[in-house]
Amino acid sequence: MTSTRNRLAILIDIGGVLVPDHLTAAAIEWSTRLGRSHQDFLGALFGGNDDQVLIGRTSEESWWTIVRERLGVGHGLIQEIRGDLASRETWGEALVEGLRRLRGSAKTAVVSNAWPQMRTRMASAGLLDMVDAIVLSCEVGYAKPDPRIYAGALRRVGAHPFEALFIDDTPGHVATARSLGMAGHVHTSTADTLVRIQEFLQPRD
Repeated sequence: MTSTRNRLAILIDIGGVLVPDHLTAAAIEWSTRLGRSHQDFLGALFGGNDDQVLIGRTSEESWWTIVRERLGVGHGLIQEIRGDLASRETWGEALVEGLRRLRGSAKTAVVSNAWPQMRTRMASAGLLDMVDAIVLSCEVGYAKPDPRIYAGALRRVGAHPFEALFIDDTPGHVATARSLGMAGHVHTSTADTLVRIQEFLQPRD
């Protein structure tokens, strides 16, 4: 049997990378409608989520109850907000197809700080086979920049740190990957990220 150790690994984030940012525009629109600042809206949505819903200690339904109470809105309106945010989530076709083309030639994994419904949404979009492994903070119980989520992803694809390129739109998350021995790339555009992936996968002397 041929070892998988001879293939390099690409580890990539979802929000802000595979799924372009859609929260900034949504926050501005909803904060205007609710008579709040957009920072206040985002604070109600995400404040304190790092050690709760993001790592699976609180269900997504329970978290939305907390958000509704923070915003002081009714059940119908919070459902409208949820539906609107979900409808804005779109996957970058070029990056998705780029990852699909790597299957079999490179090891690939999604490594994301995500709420519990992310895997369900990926399944609905037909994306569960996009990569070799899907590592979500809500399922493993720790989130970036915790080194354990990086180590877990490497184990899932059978790669050493020096064999992996980590891609994220958050510089601090990339810095942690580099400190663990991985190559890192801060995502700013799809074109640049696709070029960096190809550069990383070029044969080495």
